[in-house]
Amino acid sequence: MMYEIAPSMLSADFTILGEQLGILENNGCRWLHIDVIDGSFAPSISFGMPVVKSIRKKSGMFFDVHMMVQDPGRYVEEFAACGADLITVHAEACIHLDRVLQQIKALGCKTGLALNPATPLSAVDYVLDKTDMVLIMSVNPGFGGQSYLPAMTEKIRTLRQKLDAAGHPEILIEVDGGVKTGNAEEILNAGANILVAGSAVFGGDLAANFKSLDEIAAKFR
Repeated sequence: MMYEIAPSMLSADFTILGEQLGILENNGCRWLHIDVIDGSFAPSISFGMPVVKSIRKKSGMFFDVHMMVQDPGRYVEEFAACGADLITVHAEACIHLDRVLQQIKALGCKTGLALNPATPLSAVDYVLDKTDMVLIMSVNPGFGGQSYLPAMTEKIRTLRQKLDAAGHPEILIEVDGGVKTGNAEEILNAGANILVAGSAVFGGDLAANFKSLDEIAAKFR
């Protein structure tokens, strides 16, 4: 099973973005988490297709595009064309979730299904055959630097049990929000595979911060 640290580009210094992404990749980073926020679904605005297209030219990392966007089906084709490897949409943002996941699959991308903290796990029940990864939001979406919500650990554990019982142990679980060296092992032990880390990676010594988290993930590989 895969275990990866996915630094969140939302916390990067955009005056030296290319340099920072190069440091991550040179230190063994394989995943990059790219938060696309529209200011409607979540209370912030981040970046869009031009940024993803630009960095794709310079990076070989796996682009994990997290669309915190209302009605994301309008944009998935463009993000796929810009170089997304995996496109995650929110259950809460899709009127026709099954259709959007099919749309992403048809574009040749992996599919992710995100759930806000208060969204029940039952939201995944009828789309598991179209889902490659479930993203558990461990903070309310929109801003970096928030504290991890402790109740999400049990939600992760229950989801892993649910996926195994449903015959889908291959589906990855990603956790986004408040991840740091102090709680990373606990979250992985609960059943997570991919840990999104923003300020915990980009705040300070980028290489050292990433390596500290990656060493924890390496225990599970």
